[in-house]
Amino acid sequence: MAWLAFALYLTGVLTAFGLRTWLHRRRTGDTGHRPTRPPAGTAAWWAQILMAAGLVGGLAAPLLDAVGVIDPIPALTHTGTQLTGLIIAAAGFLGVLAAQQAMGASWRIGVDAAERTTLVTGGIFGLVRNPVFTAMITATAGVTAMTPTWAQLPVLAAVIAGIELQVRVVEEPYLQAMHGAACTEYHRRTGRFLPRFGRATTHPA
Repeated sequence: MAWLAFALYLTGVLTAFGLRTWLHRRRTGDTGHRPTRPPAGTAAWWAQILMAAGLVGGLAAPLLDAVGVIDPIPALTHTGTQLTGLIIAAAGFLGVLAAQQAMGASWRIGVDAAERTTLVTGGIFGLVRNPVFTAMITATAGVTAMTPTWAQLPVLAAVIAGIELQVRVVEEPYLQAMHGAACTEYHRRTGRFLPRFGRATTHPA
């Protein structure tokens, strides 16, 4: 199961980042990448560090399990749980691709504070504000169920923490600054990661 988890994660990452970047550049002439270097120690800096750690760890942890360097936690290792994890992980990676596609030309990795993109609120974005991140967490949770080791559990924690910081301190303030009242209304009626949960009462966090 660990080799399958590694292969699935690697395929998901290459597709969601590599293939998506190629397709976006082919269609728009732009990679969609907006690299930034926030000051060390800031919340935005920690968001990048945690998400990078989650990305690298998501590949390393299943591989370490597969080659026998580390072993799964016995209490968390059950065939049914692992099979369920496989389904969840596959659904998560497919969800990432679907959400990226729904963003169209507005798809970005990173934020350029001077750039104005369309506020996407239709389709799946009418249910949750951050479906790409929801799907990323789902995929990582599925891989964790497939190969529950002491190396994989911190990976899941890093991904969740990094995404929470990225959304709350980087992306939502940027969208609020760019789109004003339209963004405020969108945040009031739409959940942050799950439908109806995390809706803003006055303004985004």
